[in-house]
This record gives sequence, C-alpha cells and structure tokens, in this order.
Amino acid sequence: MPEIAHIPDAIAAGALSVALIGPDSRSRKQIADELAGWGNGRVREFSFYPSVLNELPAMLAENYDIVIVDLETDPQHALDVVEGICTSGSTTVMVYSAGVDPVMVVRCMQAGAREFLELPLERGVLGEALVRAAARHKGSTTPQKALGKSLVFLGAKGGSGATTVACNFAVSLALESKQSTLLIDLELPFGDAALNLGIAGDYSTIDALRDSERLDPRLLSSLLVKHSSGLSVLAAPGRFVDFKVLNGAIDKLMSVARRNFDNVVVDAGSSLDLTDSALFREASMTYMVLQFAVPELRNANRLVSQMFPVNGPKLEIVLNRFTPNSHGADEGQIEKALGRPVKWRVPNDYAAVRHMQDTAVPLVMKDSEIARVIQQMARTECGLPTEPEKKKKGFSFFR
Repeated sequence: MPEIAHIPDAIAAGALSVALIGPDSRSRKQIADELAGWGNGRVREFSFYPSVLNELPAMLAENYDIVIVDLETDPQHALDVVEGICTSGSTTVMVYSAGVDPVMVVRCMQAGAREFLELPLERGVLGEALVRAAARHKGSTTPQKALGKSLVFLGAKGGSGATTVACNFAVSLALESKQSTLLIDLELPFGDAALNLGIAGDYSTIDALRDSERLDPRLLSSLLVKHSSGLSVLAAPGRFVDFKVLNGAIDKLMSVARRNFDNVVVDAGSSLDLTDSALFREASMTYMVLQFAVPELRNANRLVSQMFPVNGPKLEIVLNRFTPNSHGADEGQIEKALGRPVKWRVPNDYAAVRHMQDTAVPLVMKDSEIARVIQQMARTECGLPTEPEKKKKGFSFFR
C-alpha cells in the first residue's frame, strides 16, 4: 500500500485507533489506502454494517477514537449507525460517499458526524480531517453526557392499569428527582396518558415515529406538551390513526429522547408488537403491571419466561388493585406463579382513581394509599429514601 507522506507526524505520534465500516469493498479500499501510511495508528476494517444497533457496542468494543462509515451503500442504515455511535460515546465519526447530497450532509451532521469525505478523495483531505479529530481527542476533557434512564411500563393484559401507574410514576419522578423527565405514550393507537393528565397537544407519538428519519432534539421538543408538574409528554394521537410502527423508528425515538432527558418513562400498554425492538432490552427497568387474576398471571408468566430470563433485562413486578387475602391466595402463591417476587403492591382504591379520571389531577399530587406506593417507586428509582424525611417538631416554652 502507498505511503501517505502528507499525513502529519502528530497523528502517528498520537496513535489514534480507527474503525472503518464499509460494505462496498472498492470504496472502503480508497479510505484504507489513505490510512495505510499512518505509522503508529491502528486501523480495523469491517465489511458490514451491524444488522441491528444493539450490536454496535460489541462491534466497537475496542473503543476506537475514530469511526469512518460508508454512507452510500445503505444511507438510512448508515445514519442510524452514525447516531448510535455518537449517542454511546465520544468517538469522532466521519462518513464517506461518492456523491454530495446537501440534505444528506445536513442529516449526517444532525446525527453527529464531524466530517464528510467525498470520493474519490483529494490529496490531503483525509489527513486534515484526522488532524482535526486528533485535536478534538487531545483537547476533550469533558465526558459526554450519559444517556437518560429508560423506564418502561408493560401491562400483562389490557385493563391492568399500567397507564394509570405509569402516568403517576412519571409525575412523581419529575417532582421527586428534580430532573428532566419525559413520558412517551406508546399504547397506540388509543393511549390515554394525556387524558389521565388533563393535557392535550397538537402532535403525537405517531408524528415522531412517522418522521423518525429526521427526528432530532429540536423536532422532538416541538412535539411535546408540558404538564404543570414539569413533566414533558409525548401523547398518543387523539383520534384513530392507521399506522404501522417499525422497530427502527422506536429505537430512534428512544435514542433521541434519552440523549435529551434524564428520565424517559414509557407507557407500552399491553402491546407485544414492541417486543422485537430495543425498548425492553435497553430499558433501565421494566415494570410489569398486573392484577391478581388467572388470565393475567398466565400472561405474566409467559412474558417473564420469554422476555426476561434470569440474566436478561431488569424487571420488577407491580401488583395493581391489590387487596390482601381477598382471593384466598397468599403472596407466596402469586410469586410462585410468576417465577419472580412481587416488588410493588398498589392498593385498590376505586374512589381515588375515579376522582383522578374526573378531575385530571394525578393521584400523586394528593395524599392516598395509592399515591404513597407510587411515590415510593419513584423515590426508589432516583435513589431517595422511600419516604420523605419528616420535619422535626421544635419545642419552645413560648409556643
């Protein structure tokens, strides 16, 4: 391979590592040949894109300083790869293509790419890009903001009350954590999260998923509506919309949301259409909500065994509308049927829930047994004591 004398010695001295991802061997070779004279640098070529984005961490486990991606073979998948890399670390990402489409260049920059290399490469172009990357690498002292938590609520069966628990958990988390919190209603097409919270927006989850290719923080922000608690909400549509949800669109939505919010709470309803996406695999915690009834226990047992193996995604069981000993079965029998312990027991309080539905005031903004349990869930998630500290009563002779 030819030596590349124009690449400055400073790059070789820095010994930066490069991953080159390109299914097209001819275009990949052009980049590889340009890198061949890079003395101490380490270059590894990948002749394929990762088939799914959750394969990226394993593929790039060696923590490369620079990743150069073929944009031309499959532009949309390449953009997803670029965004996946930029989301998960401080790696400098470059893309290359034989043609320059201004719209595609903008989308690359929005996804996080720092350099666009047009083929065939002009002498010195790649070297200059590497110098800039080396300078960024050397001067980077501030770690990239960590991804926000993904907290998913899944109903074992329709009518289990997952939406009620998810909405109140999200409000409580926003209030207790003092962190930016987003609630996404993925119970499509008939989600009731906005109705539960008494809010309405002009846009919905469908708008985010339909335009997932150009979804970025600014676009996502324009689709949200704010609740008085400080919680941001991406609501389900207010009318029926015939729309097929693609797993890639779900993954993109979650990626953008977690980059911009400390906590992302998802009401997934009881739909199993989402199980093939990364929603549950990458969740910080999944809360499975069910009532004590034979159909729900059966469904829950199947879901736990298939989706949440012992070493799989984190899972906590939430027993909703719970009345102790009302069915003649102790908790040990329930836990045996599920194969997992019951972590949370939300008491049955029809009057409090009905009041919330009539007034659109979240349960956790008033005192009730249900509110106290859900507040405990939220406080536990954000690392606070399960109950707020009570102010000590003072004593004075002059009271």
